[in-house]
Amino acid sequence: MKSSIIDSIKALPPLSTTIIEINRIYFDDDSTINDMSKVIENDPMIVANLIKTANSPMYGFGREIKNASQAVGLFGMSMTRSIAIGNSIRKLLNVDMEPYGITSERFAHISALQAGFMLRWYKEIDRAKADRLYLASFLQEVGKILIASSVIQSDEVTSFASEVENSNNLAMVEKAYAGVTCGEVTALIFKHWGFDKEFIEMIKYSDNPSAAPEELREFCNALNIVKTLLPVNGPLSEMAVNFGLKKAKDAGYDCELLRNIITEVSES
Repeated sequence: MKSSIIDSIKALPPLSTTIIEINRIYFDDDSTINDMSKVIENDPMIVANLIKTANSPMYGFGREIKNASQAVGLFGMSMTRSIAIGNSIRKLLNVDMEPYGITSERFAHISALQAGFMLRWYKEIDRAKADRLYLASFLQEVGKILIASSVIQSDEVTSFASEVENSNNLAMVEKAYAGVTCGEVTALIFKHWGFDKEFIEMIKYSDNPSAAPEELREFCNALNIVKTLLPVNGPLSEMAVNFGLKKAKDAGYDCELLRNIITEVSES
């Protein structure tokens, strides 16, 4: 791994007090949806992002969501936590995604798209697992921010972007330039921030599920399939869909179900 990436991880600022409090409430069995709403209402940025997400066609709530309490009530504590953490973490990082050929806004959109896709897909398989996978799918590409920064510092933007543009294996491109994949960088970021081991390892092995601990392999396969279907260089492109469906078939998933989700997301 390039020293610039290691240095960037060590220099990351701590998570906000709001995010720390959201995590505390989430893991407290005696806490309620109302407790979560009260904490979130003190952070206008999280409120804005939560309401924006709730009104996205991806979630199809069928009515306009106007305040944090409504959004938290509809999303539940797990998804609310995921959305709040995801948006807050991206704000902590200096986002310049030029090496990947996209804007920071496009990057945020694709991250949300991956999370929404995962939720639609996995709630048809196992709702409890869907909740566990939602946050990981929302955040699994965060490492790209530091890889992009390293590529810019190394003055390799043009060659990196050229390889990214037509690649069906971004992890391989990342490994060639940074000596590490996005999943590995993201895992180190969340280790730095003290996230739980299961969450960290799910993301760490998302680029290489076959190397994952057996008890986490299903989660790693699911994350890998979603990022294959919805890569930053062409979400749901014909190439991405073909490769994603092949991976799903090899992992033993119901490809007809997955095709239906692909169609739904493409049309939303």
